[in-house]
Amino acid sequence: MSDIIDFYIGTYTAGGQSKGIYCSSLDCDKGGLSVPELVCEIRKPSFLAIHPSGDFLYSVTEGDPGRISAFRIDKESKRLEFLNISPSGGRGPCYVTVSDNGKTLFVANYVSGSVASISLNIDGTLGEVLSIIQHSGCGPVEERQEGPHVHSVNLSPDNRFAYVADLGIDKVMIYSLNQATGGILKNGGLCYKGKPGSGPRHLTFHPNGKFVYLINELDNTVAVLLHNSEDGSLSEIQVISTLPDGSTEESKTAEVKVHPNGKFLYGSNRGADSIVIYRIDSDSGKLTTVGFQDSGIDEPRHFNIDPSGRYCIVGNQDQDSIVLFEIDRITGELLPTGESQSVGKPICIKFL
Repeated sequence: MSDIIDFYIGTYTAGGQSKGIYCSSLDCDKGGLSVPELVCEIRKPSFLAIHPSGDFLYSVTEGDPGRISAFRIDKESKRLEFLNISPSGGRGPCYVTVSDNGKTLFVANYVSGSVASISLNIDGTLGEVLSIIQHSGCGPVEERQEGPHVHSVNLSPDNRFAYVADLGIDKVMIYSLNQATGGILKNGGLCYKGKPGSGPRHLTFHPNGKFVYLINELDNTVAVLLHNSEDGSLSEIQVISTLPDGSTEESKTAEVKVHPNGKFLYGSNRGADSIVIYRIDSDSGKLTTVGFQDSGIDEPRHFNIDPSGRYCIVGNQDQDSIVLFEIDRITGELLPTGESQSVGKPICIKFL
């Protein structure tokens, strides 16, 4: 029997081919992708999160005010049954994630520069808004940093802290979590301050929990950070470019992922239209550039690595397609498979 992994695709619907959320399958034995099927018609479901149980899916709807929608996943058809909708706690939600215990949802509101937490009921429905924290400040890049712009929220491996990357103020704000309610607590101003104008976007933890990799959208870099699990603080170890040496091409980054084996890191470049590949030093966490993959890639807004670590799926926002690469387990390189499928404006890829 083939090893089949299903995944959902969040999209932009305005003026494009997409009508909502799509589902496709990765055949890990044959290295193939199924034709994406529309499983829910909804406006601008740009970022998705799947409940740890695998029974529910949550989607943002960008707008003013922002909204979060909850769905039940039909395990047979993979279609989505609408459950309910909730305010996102701000404007322009762009990122959503669920705690490991499945009790709390966290959302980053880009336009308003706020982060919120929402309770989840046992039936998967969205409950009350538990907390909203509004950021303030600005950065030196006037057209992008006129105010705070929260771009992502990630939880520590022990679910004690929330790490909130704010592109507008060049900081990752670090908040404690109320272990009883799941709400976000201010943590005495604890934060990581990036280089002015760097524009922190997304971050990911190394499987060992010791290292954090932060991709900066505006200056095309990755910051390697040491994670203190006791107080939640982050300290900078290294900053490395996502672009080839001497590159003058206008570009901006998007997604960052650690391979499940902890040996490699990947980041996406939009403009340069490539995925950068790094080798991770197991002792220091520092990065060494392995190379770049640009075959069939156009405006890679998001990508994801399947749970087995064998394949990487890249979403080409401007090419209206997803493209499949095989991962070399020795070098970490992305090897073109020639496999791709059409889907309008893919923005987020989440494995079920």
